[in-house]
Amino acid sequence: MAMLEASGLSKTFVTALPKEGKLKAVRTLFSRERKVVTAVNALDMRVEEGEFVGFIGPNGAGKSTTIKMLCGILHPSAGEVRIAGLSPQRERRRVARRIGVVFGQRSQLWWDLPLKDSFDILAAMFRLGAAEKERQLSKLDEVLQLREFWDTPVRRLSLGQRMRGDLAAALLHDPALLVLDEPTIGMDAAAKRQIRDHLKLLNSEYGKTVLLTTHDMDDIETLCDRVIVISRGEMLYDGGLALLRERIGLPTTVSVTYARDTTIGLAPGMRIGEGVSAPSEVKVIDVAEREATVSFNRAQIGVMEVLRLLSAWGDIADVHVEEPEFEDIVSRVY
Repeated sequence: MAMLEASGLSKTFVTALPKEGKLKAVRTLFSRERKVVTAVNALDMRVEEGEFVGFIGPNGAGKSTTIKMLCGILHPSAGEVRIAGLSPQRERRRVARRIGVVFGQRSQLWWDLPLKDSFDILAAMFRLGAAEKERQLSKLDEVLQLREFWDTPVRRLSLGQRMRGDLAAALLHDPALLVLDEPTIGMDAAAKRQIRDHLKLLNSEYGKTVLLTTHDMDDIETLCDRVIVISRGEMLYDGGLALLRERIGLPTTVSVTYARDTTIGLAPGMRIGEGVSAPSEVKVIDVAEREATVSFNRAQIGVMEVLRLLSAWGDIADVHVEEPEFEDIVSRVY
């Protein structure tokens, strides 16, 4: 049984057709003209137990709408969702015990209370006994180091500390599935790195299944084994990061430093390897005194073959390989 499964998931909204001219806001409010907006269109997705999956797409792609349907906040217009075999819409209480949700821009902690008081309230909501609550908090403290700001009011916590508190709040009832919507939004690099480390540990050591929505491509590359890309409510890609790179075919760059100044004959724009076993897609993009930089598609030729071709111009002393940025790859998918 999959931890999360959606089949033919669709969501449409009916909105008033906007008016133009004077008092357009008032005229739109009382207008009877309507239009149907499709936020999610026949989406199929499946997440197995223990997976860490990135769920990405441009603004307006339907990510948040999909997450709200997965959590039972919204009812789908068509299709069905299953969380561990249960319907979030028809069996909300049972699903709530199996899922934890973190929205980066909305906290489920009580703003003016010390952090520990929020956990007391949440434990009562989930009907956790005192012993079970303490057992869970002790386990979460090992991963998230909560005790260092245990007595601090939530409003005085840093963004990174508040997110750690929100993660603990989502995990207090020990759910099997963790759904994260922009968990590192607005954080500095140090706080992001800290949250990523915590999430890795929750997935690898505690076996939590994680569905992550984010615009930060570093989060995806650092954490996810698999990525689902949607746009305009429809699936564009579902698979591994390496395969996505291969499909897009953005060039890899290799820079070599020769032992001596032997780059005479290499010139920017030149294609090397023509007339031999390698294809001619290896293109010289820069030449310096002892350095040469080329670009090529790894789906067509390997790095070692490119180095073999470059060694025809002299003994290579140093090599630097630079892969295309993942953000560039994803933008091509959109």
